[in-house]
Parts: sequence; C-alpha cells; structure tokens
Amino acid sequence: MADDATRTPEEGGRIVEEPIGEALAKRYLAYALSTITSRALPDVRDGLKPVHRRVLYAMKRLNLTADAAFRKSAKVVGDVMGDYHPHGDQSIYDALVRLAQDFNSRYPLIDGQGNFGNIDGDSPAAMRYTESRMTKAAEALLEGIDENAVDFRPSYDGSKEEPSVLPAAFPNLLANGASGIAVGMACSVPPHNVAELIDASLLLIDNSKATTADLLTIMPGPDFPTGGIVVEPPESILDAYETGRGGFRVRARWQTEDLGRGQWRIVVTEIPYQVQKSKLVEALAAVIENKKAPLLGDVRDESAEDMRLVLEPKSRTVEPAVLMESLFKLTALEARISLNMNVLDAAGVPRVMSLKDVLRAFLDHRRDVLQRRTAFRLEKIAQRLDVLAGLLIVFLNLDEVIRIIRNEDDPKAKLIARFKLNETQAEAILNTRLRQLRKLEEMEIRREDAALRAEQAELQGLLEDTRKQWRKIAGELKETKKLFGAGTPWGKRRTELGEAGEVPTEIDVEAFVVREPVTVVLSEKGWIRAMKGHLADLSEIKYKEGDGPQHIVQCETTDKLLMFASDGRAFTLDVHKLPGGRGHGEPVRLSVELGDIDEAVALFKYEEGSKRVVASHEGYGFIIPESEMLATKRSGKQILNGRAMQAAKVLGDQVAVIGERKKMLIFPLSELPEMTRGKGVKLQSYADRGLADVKTFAKDEGLSWEDSAGRTRVVAEWKEYRGKRGGAGKVAPKGFSRSGRFSDVIG
Repeated sequence: MADDATRTPEEGGRIVEEPIGEALAKRYLAYALSTITSRALPDVRDGLKPVHRRVLYAMKRLNLTADAAFRKSAKVVGDVMGDYHPHGDQSIYDALVRLAQDFNSRYPLIDGQGNFGNIDGDSPAAMRYTESRMTKAAEALLEGIDENAVDFRPSYDGSKEEPSVLPAAFPNLLANGASGIAVGMACSVPPHNVAELIDASLLLIDNSKATTADLLTIMPGPDFPTGGIVVEPPESILDAYETGRGGFRVRARWQTEDLGRGQWRIVVTEIPYQVQKSKLVEALAAVIENKKAPLLGDVRDESAEDMRLVLEPKSRTVEPAVLMESLFKLTALEARISLNMNVLDAAGVPRVMSLKDVLRAFLDHRRDVLQRRTAFRLEKIAQRLDVLAGLLIVFLNLDEVIRIIRNEDDPKAKLIARFKLNETQAEAILNTRLRQLRKLEEMEIRREDAALRAEQAELQGLLEDTRKQWRKIAGELKETKKLFGAGTPWGKRRTELGEAGEVPTEIDVEAFVVREPVTVVLSEKGWIRAMKGHLADLSEIKYKEGDGPQHIVQCETTDKLLMFASDGRAFTLDVHKLPGGRGHGEPVRLSVELGDIDEAVALFKYEEGSKRVVASHEGYGFIIPESEMLATKRSGKQILNGRAMQAAKVLGDQVAVIGERKKMLIFPLSELPEMTRGKGVKLQSYADRGLADVKTFAKDEGLSWEDSAGRTRVVAEWKEYRGKRGGAGKVAPKGFSRSGRFSDVIG
C-alpha cells in the first residue's frame, strides 16, 4: 500500500496532493454544472429536462403510443432507470406523474389510468397500481426521432443511446411551462396556449423583425390548466416577456348566486395555478376562525367533477366585490406566478431569454430538424434508387440472371462481375421472389423509380432554398395546430386576461364588523379571549388550572384595545379578531410580540381624546394621549423607558401615587408634562423599592379606592397628602387596601 500511495496517478497511484480550496472549488463547480444542465433547467428547444425526455423516449421504445394499450407505470419507470436515468425510481415516477396531471400540465404528455393525484394535493397511487401511455401531444414531440432528426448520445453506462433533445413539433417550453432550482439560478415558465404560440411563431416566420408587442397581440399571456383570471397590467406583461423576468397576478374565477330575498353567496369555479384546493379551504376556514376575515361567514367545498367552493358572507349588506377583494389579500385566491425564462440554449448554455428569443430558438430547432430529416430521406431515396436500378437489370436480362443463380456456385460474385452491380444491388436481386418477376412488377418498379426521382429533386430543392424550408415549417406548424385548435378539448383558452376590480385599495373591514357586546378576559398566564355579552358575574369565568384573572374589559366587537406591557411598549388589539369565549382562548403572544419575561400591566378600551398617565417602577412618568399609544405593528410601540407599572386614565386634575412602602403623595396633574415617548419626570421618591400604583381624581370629588368586593372607600382628609411632585409622601391612611393599590378589582 505504501508503494501505491507514493506513485503518481500516471504511474497507477491513487493519492493526489491538491490544496483543499482548489479541490472543493473544482468539485463544487462540477456539481453545480451537473445540476444546471442535467436536472434543473429545461432545454429551450423541446422544453424538457433529461428525466422527462428519457421517460418519453422509453415509452416510445415500448410502443406506448396514444392508440396502444396501457402498460404498468412500474414497467416504464424500470426501463427508464435501467437504461437511461441513473437515479431513484421515485424521482422518475414523480416526473412521470407530473406529465400526466391535467391540473399541472396544460397539455399532458402522458395519458394516465388510475390514481395520479388531484388538485386537492392527494398523492398518486404507487407505480405498481397505475398505468400509462403517451398522448398525441407527446407523439408530436417525438415525431421524426427515428429519421436522424436529432443527435443521440451514449446513456450513463454506454449500453444504449438516448436523444439529447426531441424533435418537438410545437413549442413545448412555453406550452407546458417548466420550473426548477439549480445552483445560483432558477427557472420558472408558466404554461401558454399552443394554438396562440403557433400563430405567434407563424408571425415570426413571416416577419423576423416582429416585436414582443406584436407577438403579444396574438399570444396575450399565460394560459393555465386551472383557468383563473390574470389581472396583471398590460405594460407589466410586456416588460416581463421582453426581459424574460417578471410575474403575473392570477385570481380565482367567481360568480354570485342569488338565493332570493336579498340573500346571496359566492361560488368559486377556478383557482390559481398550482394552488391546492384543500389547503385553500383550510386557509379560508382559518381566517374565519382567527377573525381575520370579518366579512366571510362560512366556506364549503361542494366540488365533484367540477370545482365549486361556496363562500357565505357574514352579512348580506356586504358587496360581493368587497368581500372577494379582502379574501384576495388574505388567501391564495390570488397568487403571483413568476416568470423567469432562464433555460439552456441550443449550445447547452443557461441564459435568460425573452419571448421572441424562445420562439426564435424553437423555429431554428425546427429548421435544423427539417434539414436533418430531409437529408435522411434523401439518403434513403438514394439507397432505394440504387436497389431499383439493380432490379431493372433483372427484368432486362431475366434469363441470364436466372441461369447464373441456378448454375453458378457463387451467384452473387458472378452477378456483380457480369452486370457491374454493387453489393447492395446483388443482394436485392438474390432476395427477389420468383412471383415478383412478372411484367407488372417491372412497371411498378419503373413508376416507383420515377416517383422517387421526383421526390429527390424536390427535397434537394428544399435543402437549397431557405424560403422553401420556412414555408415547409409553417405548413408543419399549421398541421400540428389542428391537434390543439379551438375546436379540440385542449384548444380553447382557459385563462382570461382582465383587470382588478375598481375596489378601494384599503378596505375598512371594521366597517362591516357586527357590533356586539363582549367581555375580554386576559389571564395571569397571558391567555386572552372575547366572551359574548357583558358578564355580570365574573366569578363564573373558568380558567386553566393554576391560572386566574388579570385584566377584564367590557367592550364591543368594533372597539380596539390598548395593552400596556411591563417593558413600556403599547400594543393594539382588534376586539373582533380576538379568539372566542369557547375554551380558554389563546396566548396573547400569538397576536403581539410580547417578550417572555414581560406581562400586561394595563388593558383598556381605546377612546378617542382620552389621555393616560404612564408610570415606571422607578417613580417616573408623564401624560400621553391614547391616540399616541396606537400601534400598527405586532411588535408594538415603545412608550415608556423603564419598567412600566401603570397606565392610569386621566379623570381629574389631581394625581395620587403610592409606593410599595405604602407612602402616598398627591400633587396637581398640571405638574406632569405631556409627552409621546420617554422617561418622564419624577413622581415620587423612594429610599428603596418603588412605585405601586397611580390614580387621577377631581379635586371636587375627592380621592377614593375600591376593595376586592368592589365597594368604594373614601380617603378622608386626602389634602393632608398633598405635596410637591417628587416628594416622599406620607404613610397611607389606616384601613387602606392591603394590596397597596387604589383598586383591588380586576379590570
């Protein structure tokens, strides 16, 4: 082993010293190139990746044409894996399945029998249970492959040959689309209508200077197998096809069903491309459950052979267009389909192409196929004419030919020497049957010879004349179009090109929320819920074991709640979006980004024009309007610097503060500044510990506090506690709340 290790690779050794950086770079580059060219990106000429091309070619060799009997998919997968594709059987079967799914492929290339999955996202049956064969579209892609129309290359083990590209009688890349992710690049091509693509190709043949805008007058945009409506502006579509990069907004197709007496419902009949119906229904149910779609009352899937999703509005006063516009924003009823025509060109180089580039590459490929098939046919004609010339010699010298065959030991050599024949002609004469030596056969041979010579002259003229070649290609495209024309099941355009409805961009969904009284409960462990009605007996509210009430607010579904957290941030909660009263609700942290160690120190209904005194544990605070506490993000809005303790509503002209040592201080509200954010000013001084509570009151009404039973107790001689802001204060009066706060009532 030591000797082997020290020898160079040229001498038979197996160890090569190489810097690890260079070794990794070389190998990763090789992997990246293999991924790009052999897996992820399709060829612009036939629109196929190697695995799809190998599946179709294997089916061609098995004679699984559109008119043949079905064969087990496992047989096809086995042949592909054994002869052409050195990868797992499941990846091959997945590729086969996709070519058979009519909701994924605009023009399925495989006719599947059995369970090949559905638009709900259900998986197909195993390959041993399904059967398959090619469709007419697949046959069109393979047409002429046995006539030297394309190059072949050795398979992975060298035992077979496989086509490097298919002849492709129609622009399959754009027709069926493609998608893939490689190393550092990706491809995404939506499907289009073949009849429109062929018409656009014919325009390009007639006028090579036609612009993308000219092509879009014939082929206006993608045509998805699942239908839908493209609402992308025309200028965006033009830019996408000119640059090869862009996208299309696709919406579900819907209609309104009149139920009489002012009642109605919406029925969705088509959904965007590659959206799974089951997941869409789940998403619609989730937005109802989470109260994110207050206009939507219920959703049902009544689909059978045709799609039928029923959407029930919460109120008949809602406009259908307004309801759908809100759902387009919340769910996959509107999806964006990207366009990134990054494909392999004829030289195998990946590049982003425009619509015109793709069609031009397809037409150039068709011209190359035409020339190769023509040359192949000319070669076959030449061979046949050579044979016919030899057969004519038989009829001119029939007796001599028969004598040589009967009497000579080596008739083949004698025939070649006697009549100056070649090997092929002599072999054809020897293989001629006696019954073909009739006079009628001689006439037939002469007619065939004349017909072949006429065809030969025509084909030679075709190869020499570029215009004739393009006329021939145009004629072939027109014949192919008959497979996909408007009168065929595949031909009619399924996707409509329209515009988004004239509905305001920002819909005030709160305006459609039903106004109902609710009681919002936030527990000590942070679980929140909205219970119907204003509960009179709060003791009936159930909590999780070990949990209890922290904040209870009576409000209405149209209200907003402000939650002030211990880290000084304010959060806004829409009451109609809170979970219902069934169960124990859900953690408030699902609605706002509240820290793990933080808690809600105040929860109250937002009132326009109201103000709050916010205070920290260190004894600092200020006045802030509630409108300045509203937050638009889940992360809230930072209000107070420091550990927050309270956000007391401003109800009078005096401020009462009490510390954790139960020392009380009262001073005028006018001594507090009004701010929108900051630390504030000193409210009360502490030798140790900090602030316990804050309350405002009117001088004329006096200071009071509430006990745990909800009874109001009056603080007699509250004026004795008046002092300068920032002072230490005096010990609270006898009988003051044991909690050291102005209220023991949860609220």
